[in-house]
Amino acid sequence: MRDGNAHYAGIIASSYPNDDDAVLFLFARYVEKYGWDWVSQLVQQNASFNRGTNVARDLVASGEKAIGVGCSVRGNSLAFVTNGTEYLAWGQRMGILSKAKHPAAAKLFMNWIISEEAQATLVANSPRTDINTNKPWDIPEGNMAAFPKFMEDRATAEEWRQKFSLYIGEVQGKPSPGWLGLHPGKQ
Repeated sequence: MRDGNAHYAGIIASSYPNDDDAVLFLFARYVEKYGWDWVSQLVQQNASFNRGTNVARDLVASGEKAIGVGCSVRGNSLAFVTNGTEYLAWGQRMGILSKAKHPAAAKLFMNWIISEEAQATLVANSPRTDINTNKPWDIPEGNMAAFPKFMEDRATAEEWRQKFSLYIGEVQGKPSPGWLGLHPGKQ
């Protein structure tokens, strides 16, 4: 893909980097390594940009596309291919708001999400050392602190987002499945 090879035309699916923070972080790493020409070449390949990291994965799983960028393979019989040097990882953060409407339900959910059952079935690389044998925290290339640090600098993250919009265009399409909006439950 880095050489603009025409045999990649029309077979690449990706999430919009200007719509998803994790994909924004991934694409920023690509630009730091390969330059903005890489993004131009990706766009010239007529890559399919979509809302939600599930869409690129689903397009590859269905055979509509051959390459998915910035998506997970969990739950599909897809091969995960890397260049052998990069591994992006971070732990998801969760919390309960001090004025939560249903704090007991929130605590129940939190207890379930960190349970052995949920971590073993829903999380590819759990931070729980008693469950995960992959030990993602010990992979030096993972640079576990990079994503949170990237997201803390909101001005720079938004600058990246706007630059990607110039190359790729504004985000289009329906919100990701499961998107509940600013006020979930209100009509």
